[in-house]
Amino acid sequence: MDLFEDDGPGGVPGNAPEFTVSELSGAVKRVVEGEFGRIRVRGEVGRVSRPSSGHLYLDLKDDRSVLASVIWKGQAARLTHQPEEGMEVVATGRLTTFPGQSRYQMIIDDIQPAGAGALMAMLEKRRATLAAEGLFDAGRKRALPYLPEVIGVVTSPSGAVIRDILHRLRDRFPRKVLVWPVAVQGAKCASEVATAIAGFNAMTPGGALPRPDLIIVARGGGAIEDLWGFNEEIVVRAAAASTIPLISAVGHETDTTLLDLAADRRAPTPTAAAELAVPVRLELLATVDSLGARMYRGLDQGVRQRRQRLADLGRALPQPDALLAPARQRLDFLGERLNAALRSVTAQRAVRLADLSLRPGLLRRVVAEDRRRAEGLAARLAPALGRGAAQGRQRLERWSAPLAPALARVMTRNAEGLALKGGRLAPSLVTDRLQRQRDRLAALDRLRETLGYRETLARGYAVVRDDDQVVTGVAAAGRARTLEIEFRDGRLQVTPGGATAPVGRQ
Repeated sequence: MDLFEDDGPGGVPGNAPEFTVSELSGAVKRVVEGEFGRIRVRGEVGRVSRPSSGHLYLDLKDDRSVLASVIWKGQAARLTHQPEEGMEVVATGRLTTFPGQSRYQMIIDDIQPAGAGALMAMLEKRRATLAAEGLFDAGRKRALPYLPEVIGVVTSPSGAVIRDILHRLRDRFPRKVLVWPVAVQGAKCASEVATAIAGFNAMTPGGALPRPDLIIVARGGGAIEDLWGFNEEIVVRAAAASTIPLISAVGHETDTTLLDLAADRRAPTPTAAAELAVPVRLELLATVDSLGARMYRGLDQGVRQRRQRLADLGRALPQPDALLAPARQRLDFLGERLNAALRSVTAQRAVRLADLSLRPGLLRRVVAEDRRRAEGLAARLAPALGRGAAQGRQRLERWSAPLAPALARVMTRNAEGLALKGGRLAPSLVTDRLQRQRDRLAALDRLRETLGYRETLARGYAVVRDDDQVVTGVAAAGRARTLEIEFRDGRLQVTPGGATAPVGRQ
């Protein structure tokens, strides 16, 4: 049915109904959705956009046309294969219009690669991209632990894979096993496997739940579509980032996934992964026994060889009697000469003692020598005593001058005290008072001696004078004709730049 009729003569509108823009857009939408309620479209993925809303916008194109398409957020999260640009796909959905831009578009419910060729092309492209980042380099792969204490297994808990792994571990070397259940195919496979690998790595060593020393990611065989979750980028990056060594055991020997390339080791089957994880306990015990036997044989052989070598060296050594015979003979010879030597020495000492007998002439010589030595000392003593007495007299005169006023003041105070008490002091009190004054005077004199400059001279210092003036600087010493230096034991007169002359002793 036509929506418009031709205008009348002269371009005047006929009896055709008038539509608003919204009415017209709604009519077109109902026609398009009615004709194309459920369709499948084959084409190449063009522009792909993933905004923050979570919806997925893309173009399906061939060599002549482009079909705008959208996958809503909830459906995009459940896709088994995420569309990538250049990928040939078969999209299932419905056709509708977008009135806001006067265009039609396809709402996609499901999207699948268009055959194995497209999947392999996308897989090869992803492999090249990840290989360029170095995720598959052999240098970053870690060595497997020889005997892990705990093994973490990422697989389905209900499949035959986990039973095969546990059975093989029990036969070879029983170990603790932690199973992280995941979906091994479908839309949730990639995210759950990546979460399991990261979860094992996040465990704290020595915690309540032990951290695995080795991780096995396992799944049985299947078609490429069934194993596609292990080709997803999120799984590959999780395996590359794992700090725990990882064994990939996905599919059969002929199946290869990107996880196999990123893992530290690839096992052809889950059973082979268990064999790589642990050694055979009986073989290990046999090896230890064999090595122990070899060690004991080696020790025994080494001891025998060293004993034989010691015996050979011992035969080359001289006999002890042969070594001691010359020394023993020399001792006997010296022992025979000892008695004669003692008798000879005794006779010589007796002769010398007889020559040293105490005769009167010898005693007189000794007495005369002692008398001469005593006279010499007496001659030297008289002048020394005279000088000492003169010096003591001089010191007494010097001390009496400053002490006279102090003695006068003390006597005045004593006299005043006696006058105040009426002269009725007992003789013993006066004697005690005088003794205390004498003691105080003696203490003051000792203090004066201690604080005097002569005590400083006794410690190694000297006083330099120019006539009666004390010289304290180099310039004043240079201007003086003669200088007098006073030491602890005397004075010395010197001429600056000339010879020295002693002044005298105090």
